[in-house]
Amino acid sequence: MKVTTDFLSIYLNAKPKGVIHSMKLIFSKSNLLKGVNIVLKAVPSKTTMSILECILIDASTNEIKFTSNDMELGIETKVEGQVIEKGIIALDAKFFSEIVRKLPDSDVTIETDQNLNTIITCEKAKFNISGKSGEDFSYLPYIEKNDFISLSQFNLKEIIRQTIFSIADNENNKMMTGELFEINNDELKVVSLDGHRISIRKLELKENYGSRKVVVPGKTLIEISKILSGEVNDEVKIFFTNNHIVFEFDQTVVVSRLIEGEYFRIDQMLSNDYETKVKINKKEFLNCIDRATLLVKEGDKKPIIMQIEDGSMELKIKSQIGSMNEEIAITKEGKDILIGFNPKFLIDSLRVIDDEEISIYLVNPKAPCFIRDDHDRYTYLILPINFNTAS
Repeated sequence: MKVTTDFLSIYLNAKPKGVIHSMKLIFSKSNLLKGVNIVLKAVPSKTTMSILECILIDASTNEIKFTSNDMELGIETKVEGQVIEKGIIALDAKFFSEIVRKLPDSDVTIETDQNLNTIITCEKAKFNISGKSGEDFSYLPYIEKNDFISLSQFNLKEIIRQTIFSIADNENNKMMTGELFEINNDELKVVSLDGHRISIRKLELKENYGSRKVVVPGKTLIEISKILSGEVNDEVKIFFTNNHIVFEFDQTVVVSRLIEGEYFRIDQMLSNDYETKVKINKKEFLNCIDRATLLVKEGDKKPIIMQIEDGSMELKIKSQIGSMNEEIAITKEGKDILIGFNPKFLIDSLRVIDDEEISIYLVNPKAPCFIRDDHDRYTYLILPINFNTAS
């Protein structure tokens, strides 16, 4: 409860004074829908505060801003449109978004009166819905924009894609539901883990930014990734405070609470020692494992067994449905090894690696394998699974 109170106290300071409710706005359907889709990502599915189930439309100036806020994640985006009459209204996000989605591809007029009644008109379609006072809405907090880094939207979207799959999907360990963003001078390192695997991506930044460590909720990063254009020439600025992280790009601002606490000390889990090194064509390896999983039902934890010898890797899987084995050509250094893995964990990592050939480092059948490149841009650690050779 304290979190919500703190969040509200910051947000209340950002509210415009002297709110006027009646307004008239005109949008193209495409611009309106784009804005709605962006802010929908921070509308809570369940909440005891009905105002948070709304999208705030703020046209109290010559700009039109849409805002949503679930008290952990807040999104504000500027929407292109005509302000005929200034005002503010909060509209139920579910109804409003469904109406907008199903309107004809034409200009949309939104009008409100002093009683918060809202009329949405598009060609011959006319909807009349009730709004709520914008004064009750929780605005995004004011963040001092001093401490920040800058990178391309493409790089941020890629880093999220290449790590987000290995966060934990339950709340038992809050820290595992987020990702570590660690800045050291001109390098950004992003880390995720779920107890069975670790994903690490490093990116060289254009400037020197000093040092900082924060843990960003996975939910925030998933939603950010959906909004980013992913263009190389489009920039995103990331601002930091003690409790919040802010992503600013295009016409959108995303504010999220950070996960408090110290992240896991992963350095002691990483090692450069190995007994076996395998170089393999990534696409062949991925396709082979993908074929093997045809014989595994969802939720079935059957391992894929890798028999690594000079010049070849044999992959085997056996389930109640049947069995499969396939041989792939490899380049091997060091010892032969027989080891088993959860095939999903291998597939998740391989799918986000863009290199044509990958290097796999192994120590023994009970130690994790490392998939890493020569330039230390990415590292994927995966724990093996014990298996019965007779199974």
